[in-house]
Amino acid sequence: MNYDISMYTGQIAIIRLYGELDHHETEKIRAHISKTILQGQLTTVIWNLAHLQFMDSSGVGLILGRMRELRAVDGQTIILNPSATMQKIFQFSGLAPYVMQADEQTAILHVRGIVNG
Repeated sequence: MNYDISMYTGQIAIIRLYGELDHHETEKIRAHISKTILQGQLTTVIWNLAHLQFMDSSGVGLILGRMRELRAVDGQTIILNPSATMQKIFQFSGLAPYVMQADEQTAILHVRGIVNG
């Protein structure tokens, strides 16, 4: 499992997950991501799952836990480009409203309230 975090204007973190996310890998990245959220002015986390092949329930827990941390600052979460199987998991877990099929730039514009059309 690989991941990277990019910051946009200091308020938006884009977290890209690659490969497979299971309980063991989730534990490795949870602290790093939480630290990033709690460090400063972060108001939004965009999870880009376009390159994630597998995720078990611990991945859903990872996202839900960071959503709770963001609530303290009225933050928001966007889940980008999950596979069809992962999208079903998000539907069953109540996270479907946070899912977008878009590129990162479109998600950033959405967060900032700039909507095309």
